[in-house]
Amino acid sequence: MLKVGIIGASGMAGSAIYKEASSKPTLAVTGIVRDETKAQQVLGKDAKLLVGDVLTMDNGLLMGFDVIVDALGTSPEEAGQQVTLAQKLVGLATNDHPRLLFILGAGSLYTGADHHLAVEDIAKDPAAAAWINIPKLQLKELEYLQTVRTADWMGISPSLEFVPGPATRYVLGGNDLLFDDHGMSRVTSGTMAKVIVHEILNPHHHQERITVINAI
Repeated sequence: MLKVGIIGASGMAGSAIYKEASSKPTLAVTGIVRDETKAQQVLGKDAKLLVGDVLTMDNGLLMGFDVIVDALGTSPEEAGQQVTLAQKLVGLATNDHPRLLFILGAGSLYTGADHHLAVEDIAKDPAAAAWINIPKLQLKELEYLQTVRTADWMGISPSLEFVPGPATRYVLGGNDLLFDDHGMSRVTSGTMAKVIVHEILNPHHHQERITVINAI
């Protein structure tokens, strides 16, 4: 049985992944959360939890997992924690060898005829000024991961719109932003969870980033 730890298991992505993974009899799932009360409200009173701040948590508490999924959400002011946590997990994996799966951002995907970063388009929207630091730091996180050769990691970026919802059929991509036949770039949390859990059970992507979109 694979032991899976999900960081940020009470958030939109993390909770969907926790629930999907918990439905698989070959996975033993633990949610790694800061707020136990919130996690129990989202995941249920019987949810298996490791409670604490993962950034300051002793590495000994994280050892023993076969797979760690980083679905940590941050505020724009704390977005640098994405890079800090990635560095911590890579250090852990170098010594303890868990597989690492990271939920990244859509801003680090390429788009347009000139193949520019999507974060450049996001930055042009005045409404994004309050949270642009998140995709910018998620890009830094990916750039860091792309230098890592000592750990078995995989990153997955959502589409431009990442929203709550059930799993649907989906299309996978590489480093380019995907759009459906109606010009929409959207993926639901259920679809993201389905892809992540499939990757846990059937490892295929190693030291690379992929993306996913809901298929119509």
